[in-house]
Amino acid sequence: MTASTDPASDPSADAASGPGAPETPTAAASSTNNLGRNSIVMAAGTAASRLGGLVRNLMLVAAIGATGTVADAFDVANKLPNVLFAILAGGMLNAVLVPQIVKAFRAHNAQERVDKLLTISAVGILAITAVLTGAAAWVVMLYTDGWSAEQLALGTVFAYWCIPQLFFYGLYTLLGQVLNAREQFGPFMWAPVANNVVSVLGFGIFLAVFGGADAGINDLAEWNTPRTVLLAGTATLGIVAQALVLLVPLLRSGFRWNLRLGLRGIGLRSAGAVAMWTFAAVVLEQAGVLYLTRVASEAGAASTATESFAGNASYTQALLIYLLPHSLVTVSIATALFTGISKAAQEGDTDRVRDDLSLGLRTIGVFTVFATAALVVLAGPLTAFIVPTAGAEDTALIAPVLVALSFGLVPLGGMALMKWVYYAYEDGRSVFWITVPSTVALVAGLVAAQLWLPIELWVVAAGGAYALSNWITVLLRTGGLKRKLGGRLDGGRIFVLHAKAVLAAAVAGGAGWGVYQLVGGFDALAFGRGWVLAMLSGLWVTALCGLVMLGVYVLLLRLFRVRELDRLLGPVLARFRR
Repeated sequence: MTASTDPASDPSADAASGPGAPETPTAAASSTNNLGRNSIVMAAGTAASRLGGLVRNLMLVAAIGATGTVADAFDVANKLPNVLFAILAGGMLNAVLVPQIVKAFRAHNAQERVDKLLTISAVGILAITAVLTGAAAWVVMLYTDGWSAEQLALGTVFAYWCIPQLFFYGLYTLLGQVLNAREQFGPFMWAPVANNVVSVLGFGIFLAVFGGADAGINDLAEWNTPRTVLLAGTATLGIVAQALVLLVPLLRSGFRWNLRLGLRGIGLRSAGAVAMWTFAAVVLEQAGVLYLTRVASEAGAASTATESFAGNASYTQALLIYLLPHSLVTVSIATALFTGISKAAQEGDTDRVRDDLSLGLRTIGVFTVFATAALVVLAGPLTAFIVPTAGAEDTALIAPVLVALSFGLVPLGGMALMKWVYYAYEDGRSVFWITVPSTVALVAGLVAAQLWLPIELWVVAAGGAYALSNWITVLLRTGGLKRKLGGRLDGGRIFVLHAKAVLAAAVAGGAGWGVYQLVGGFDALAFGRGWVLAMLSGLWVTALCGLVMLGVYVLLLRLFRVRELDRLLGPVLARFRR
């Protein structure tokens, strides 16, 4: 969440272009067209993978439920490779690898440099994976609190099978960043479809052989080796497929990866400081996630036979829905812009960096403001539609967590794009120092919840604390980038756009809430008559209220003359007109 200031790569501001300066038609059109075209390709892939992911999640919840001892044990074990990858590899790869690969492809010894970068990274991640897999029992204990010995044992067995995903997450990122640097954006976004296909097949076999979640699902004595291996092994095999499928487009494009060790001549000396600060920032950030996971695990462990509380699995289900808008649109726009921003930063073109950042923030804002309103108003029916196998009780636990998380969606989009700008300047120090107050805010919110709220609200408070930390992060990054980009950040246009969008979303949200209440609210969802009817009822309530909200929102943005709406919808509408 932070970056460092590298004076050598921080170009001075060019006075020819400022917040009020008009865009040159050629540059503006080129930037917008490339953004739209690349975003469409990636958004389509992300949409396909997310749709498959929803089916995968539906079947997983059908198998082990959305709350309870087994669901929480698997959730923590399957979350560990993601957390560990973020700590030990993900941050450094994003901060170091992308800029170095961009440089490598422009060097005279491009093949050698790229081979060495990929080989060193892969060997390092493989070694880390082996060590952490051996330490699975200690890792599970670190991330949990209040669990029984039986639940810890099950979580540890799950972890032995799940932590090897770490290496394949790393391989997926390495190969994907090579594709992105070659401006082949689609395969990286489409690869998770392979994961979903494998997972759906595996979880389907689990359901056919062992049956679905029922009253006895949390009987830990029933979890024998075949059950455990099939469930956790399926999750890991899916990540293996997701990584290896990227070899196909790389080989077809003529790229060859030759295993080549060595540190000389690949530019890592200049990236060393970035890697150090980035590693520190990610460790600090994940320390907050660790504490959140322990709080959620304690809350879930407090459930009784007659009363269930939201725990780790409930938080993960809410997070899955919360991240859908971010992954479908925000990540696609940010990824499409990042390669250009990285190149502009290396060439000293501060104006282009500022313009692309402003374009991204404004375009993302049009979407995330509306998405926030939709998630807040329609948390119940959305959960019923996306996780219909959860049932009424678990949906009622997930929806409030989703509402709390939703208030952090707007800053999430902004802070993601801003972090990549810091990394384009190989600045890891600033990202680290910004991470400190945001992590403190997250932990302080969790501690306050433990001190002053009943345990059944701890996970809801965790969602609110996470949202608060996002706002602190985006505000601090805004200040840092303003200084980095010559004292100008196009703040006027960005603020006005968000103000108009918030006003429009508030009116649209009120209209959607009114319709939601007219059709019966939460009682309109057909729980108790099978998950298919629950999903269909969630779909029609979400569609009806969502279309009303969207219509009001778009109409008001038109009245407010928000041009960014056209930039967001233009490429999509153009496809339908063909």
